[in-house]
Amino acid sequence: MFLNLLTFGLWGKLTRLGHYAIDAVLVSTILAGMRRSTGLTVKPERIHESSEVNKWVNKYLGVGEWVLDQSVAFAGSSKYFERSR
Repeated sequence: MFLNLLTFGLWGKLTRLGHYAIDAVLVSTILAGMRRSTGLTVKPERIHESSEVNKWVNKYLGVGEWVLDQSVAFAGSSKYFERSR
């Protein structure tokens, strides 16, 4: 059964979907870093006029903020990094 799923290309589709999801999180994290270091932020209302779309854009950007927070916390507790400020 599992072999049949692999031969129909389901595994390739799942890995592609995972790759796109990771890329989307990385872009969101880059935008979060830009906001923190320069103050530049995305205007959700310029992307789409719908308040529902704006809500999803804000959630998407929130994922990047969370990933950035977790990365900073991890690096801060690691012996391989030090604060220079």
